[in-house]
Amino acid sequence: MGDLTRDAFLGGRVILWQPAKGYRAGVDPVLLAAAVPAVAGQTALDLGCGVGAAALCLAARVPGVSVVGLERQPDYAALARRNAEENGAAFEVFEGDLAAPPAALRQMQVAHVLANPPYYDAAARSAAADPGREAALAEETPLAVWLDAGLRRLKPRGTFSLIQRADRLPDLLSACDARLGSLTLRPVVPRDGRNASLVLLQGVKGGRAAFRLLPPLVMHEGARHERDGESYRPEVSAVLRDAAALPR
Repeated sequence: MGDLTRDAFLGGRVILWQPAKGYRAGVDPVLLAAAVPAVAGQTALDLGCGVGAAALCLAARVPGVSVVGLERQPDYAALARRNAEENGAAFEVFEGDLAAPPAALRQMQVAHVLANPPYYDAAARSAAADPGREAALAEETPLAVWLDAGLRRLKPRGTFSLIQRADRLPDLLSACDARLGSLTLRPVVPRDGRNASLVLLQGVKGGRAAFRLLPPLVMHEGARHERDGESYRPEVSAVLRDAAALPR
């Protein structure tokens, strides 16, 4: 895997070892973790957990939550376990494929599933030079398989939370089946007046409530970047730096 960096998330509440080159966690898994309505005593499963960014951010925000991860790339799974130890988190990492998870994971039922599936259609883009980055970014497993794998592990009335590129929303919605209802959708917008770049979709297994389109989460102050340093809006900074939850 090569050189590693040791990076702070949530204002230093979470420390992650990551590849210096290849796929590196940014704000996306932090936003995903902030959307999960977990409480102490529950278990959450992070599908395609990578180095553990989303799972460990969730564990840091909600003390008493147990987190489990599934990762198919051995190097990233090993880093996730290292990061679990580094952060003193109850984070069990399974290695395997979504379509055929390890037997021990198949026996589990969890209250929450979260996923940050690859954003790009592998056939519609040039491959990244780093294999780990390419596997994290380019979709080989259809979104419908991600949904099915998570729903099989989810308890009735459990929540499934996903983050995805806005232009993949039609694919994401078409992958949802009758098992997942009470859908809520939150666009993520870089700045006022800009198109959404990401969407956060959340559903309830067996839910029957009407679909809700939530107000957009606007990430930055101002119409454009005009100064050095961060320009996150206060509510976004609270999520990224102070481990706040996203409003529901």
